[in-house]
Amino acid sequence: MSTFRFHGGRHCLNFIATLSRRRTERIERLVTPADLGHWFTEAGLASAAPAAGEPELRRAHSLREAMYELFTACMREREVPPEALAAVNGWAARPAPAERLEIGPDGRLSRIRDDATAETLLAEIARDAVDLLGGPLAGRVRECGFHPCTLLFLDTSRSGHRRWCSMDGCGARAKMAAYRARRAARPEE
Repeated sequence: MSTFRFHGGRHCLNFIATLSRRRTERIERLVTPADLGHWFTEAGLASAAPAAGEPELRRAHSLREAMYELFTACMREREVPPEALAAVNGWAARPAPAERLEIGPDGRLSRIRDDATAETLLAEIARDAVDLLGGPLAGRVRECGFHPCTLLFLDTSRSGHRRWCSMDGCGARAKMAAYRARRAARPEE
């Protein structure tokens, strides 16, 4: 079973979710370089875990926190932190994994992507953040409304009023807590 949460709706938001419960006990899910490689494969960004060491893990944490700062500044309509903006833009400007055409056994052309590295995959995540923050869906990024969850998610609901990162998880717990509170407030019959 995965320790990662993929409720964000975008790779950049799911990557930010590798650190959860930011205002309480802070749960870090990228503890080792191997965790970073596993996240890339579980997210569907790589078919095999790319090699990663401590430097890549530190850079991944730094990018994640810069993206979190940008998203929360935008959600709370605060001034955009220039260091975070520069970090995300710097990552987004890095090259993507190379692609080429190859002739398959059936004689048809197919697109082949070179093996991705941790660095090229982090750049891909940064470009996803640039696309989301700079596009029409930026105002649809929300923080889960169930305490202590702090996961960010893209609200794709028709009404635009989704409150929880996951109905199966936080939504169900919030509804159960509200039910218990109502029941406890009722006078004994």
